[in-house]
Amino acid sequence: MNDYPHIYIDGEWTEPVEPRHVDLIDPTREEVFARVAIGGPADVDIAVAAAQRAFLHFSVTSVDERIALIDRIIDAYEARTDEFAQLIAREVGIPVANRAQVTGPAAHMRVARDILRDYPFETRLGSAIVRREPIGVSALISPWNWPIQTGVIKMIYALAAGCTVIAKPSINSAASGALLAQVMHEADVPHGVFNLINGIGRDVGDALSRHPGVDMISFTGSTTAGRTVGAAAAETVKRVCLELGGKSPNIVLPDADMEKAARWTVQRAFFNAGQSCHAPTRLLVHAGQIDDATAYLVDEAERFVLGDPLDGSTTMGPVISAEQYASIREYIQSGIDEGAEMITGGLATPEGLDHGYFVRPTVFTGVTPRMKIATEEIFGPVLAVIPYQDEEEALRIANDSPYGLGAYVFGSEPAARRIANGLRAGRVSYNGAPTDPYAPMGGYKQSGIGRSMGVYGLEEYLELKSVYGFDDETATLPSLVAEFPHSEQEH
Repeated sequence: MNDYPHIYIDGEWTEPVEPRHVDLIDPTREEVFARVAIGGPADVDIAVAAAQRAFLHFSVTSVDERIALIDRIIDAYEARTDEFAQLIAREVGIPVANRAQVTGPAAHMRVARDILRDYPFETRLGSAIVRREPIGVSALISPWNWPIQTGVIKMIYALAAGCTVIAKPSINSAASGALLAQVMHEADVPHGVFNLINGIGRDVGDALSRHPGVDMISFTGSTTAGRTVGAAAAETVKRVCLELGGKSPNIVLPDADMEKAARWTVQRAFFNAGQSCHAPTRLLVHAGQIDDATAYLVDEAERFVLGDPLDGSTTMGPVISAEQYASIREYIQSGIDEGAEMITGGLATPEGLDHGYFVRPTVFTGVTPRMKIATEEIFGPVLAVIPYQDEEEALRIANDSPYGLGAYVFGSEPAARRIANGLRAGRVSYNGAPTDPYAPMGGYKQSGIGRSMGVYGLEEYLELKSVYGFDDETATLPSLVAEFPHSEQEH
């Protein structure tokens, strides 16, 4: 069994103030595979104090110094990508063949580094100098479904901005969080600049959200949990960046390549066993073309190879937990009970898999917009196919949701552009175009507040200051923090 007996605070591996641990269950084998130390509110106090001390120095480091730091982190991370791939296969069930989960973080680090090189931290606006300065101590709460990438994106932009960090991974992906802390240690990140406390949301997450020494919270998770974080953070009026739930639509216009649209939708919706907040789980197809789409949907869904995620031939692993497994099955049953037509998948145990939290890729047609499977985020491999009569109805159905995280459209211009412009979502993909790490990610409505990635992601960690009265446009104003004595522990 893998043992991670420490949390990471102020550049040191340390036991929590009240030593506790959590056992991580391998969702494939339904057995404990790792034991991880978890912290509590007292550890949050210690980490915040360390991050505040470190901020005095780190906030005034040069761009070149931060670029060099990011390069060291990239090198240390890439030396461990195989280890990360093996680990998340065990803790989350992500197939080792899904290399995007482990190669993507390094790519995002490089984008943040490159943006940092040319970012204008100080500009002229009329008679004023406008400075962009690091906001301060940033608490970063990340989810289990993208256990490394989401946390890395938050962390790398915070560091690029000059902020110090306290990271709290999901309790379900605490082992990969501990490994990320090891990467940061090996990259010689200055003490207190990066801290990591694994823990339960109601203990560590709540303490971080309420702590007066935390200047900013970045949270990715469910909308329900996001409301709790936002309410707690409001007590100290700290900045909040939230990426929350989704129920993303994909509108397939009548002139679209139906085979491409259907197959792409299944692949994207069922990526990571459907455990993705951007998954296009509502497929809107013209009523006269449902039959055309059905054969492609069934064929593509049945191509998935379910099995041990450590096996390189597996393309779909188990879902994260027994609770998630039960929840997804309840949604499938609700689709059956409400009269949708299940054309593939269902409740039967996948052939040859007598243990593990495996769910068969499931597609429903004949779905009406108000069915549970069409309105609620399932977070599993379940696709709802909804018919529409015309463009106006398609857009109305797509936007009739409390969520607005992602959306998709297949077809030709100008109709597809009209649809894309009308969709109420933070990201829209046309004909299956991949996302761009330089572009912002975030949601409309109850899918979140703020943005991550690219320039807009960097600016989430920056404050704006207007300075008046200096005539020299080339003047660089040193922060008064630079005149303070550095922390008694400089490394």
